[in-house]
Amino acid sequence: MRVGIAGIGAIGMRVALELDRGTIPGCSLTGICARSDARAAEANAALSRAVPVYALDEIAAHADIVIETLPPGLFMDLARPVIEAGKELVVLSASQLLGQQALFDLAETTGARISVPSGAMLGLDAIKGAAVGELHSVVIETRKPVAGLVKAPYVVENKIDLGHLSEPFLVLGGTVSEVAKVFPANVNVAAAVSLAGFGPDCTRMEVWADPALERNLHTVRVTSDSSDFTMEIQNRPSDENPATGKITALSVIAMLRQRSAVLRVGT
Repeated sequence: MRVGIAGIGAIGMRVALELDRGTIPGCSLTGICARSDARAAEANAALSRAVPVYALDEIAAHADIVIETLPPGLFMDLARPVIEAGKELVVLSASQLLGQQALFDLAETTGARISVPSGAMLGLDAIKGAAVGELHSVVIETRKPVAGLVKAPYVVENKIDLGHLSEPFLVLGGTVSEVAKVFPANVNVAAAVSLAGFGPDCTRMEVWADPALERNLHTVRVTSDSSDFTMEIQNRPSDENPATGKITALSVIAMLRQRSAVLRVGT
């Protein structure tokens, strides 16, 4: 499988290095998209073999799978050409899939596939299984260190003072669809949870500022006719970008390795 990577940040570069080392059987890196020529040159310098650099609307012609790790504003510049070409798009910016039924319909027509890795969330298999039956409620609670929220546009625009918190404070609550409209940078995990099960209009999300935390903490509570369960994950930040969890890139690598594995575990 020819793999292209759009966005060579903490996630994209880690996946590129694994492909370059040959540790993902059956997959090879055939091209990248970067935010600048300098960044592309830096990425290629880290690889054992330089790969071509393409524009966002060009890379689908040179890859079977394109991994998206872009800023939200660039998502559709990549997604539509990849889907139109009938290729597979691996989406890390899951929030950008909310409300994109037209993109799903296009994929049905062209034979393209859209995949969302587990990323920074655990238990998506369990939610998918429960959703085959009847889900009663899905709630995701995201707790962040105060420093990770004080400059968020929603916090600034609404003049929410987080500077002197002594206990956790609920910044915003609502459906994933509602929260995504005002907190787009903080809902990728919640979007993945909602897409796995109840949908963004029925999955509830809460964003908390917690002065006791040093890392993001995600908790998901599910009730259904088959099972009730609670999942909690606190991710360690990557060395390259403290805002990105280490496990996110690893989940993409695991997804790619699974394609050629004799034994596959999980839904």
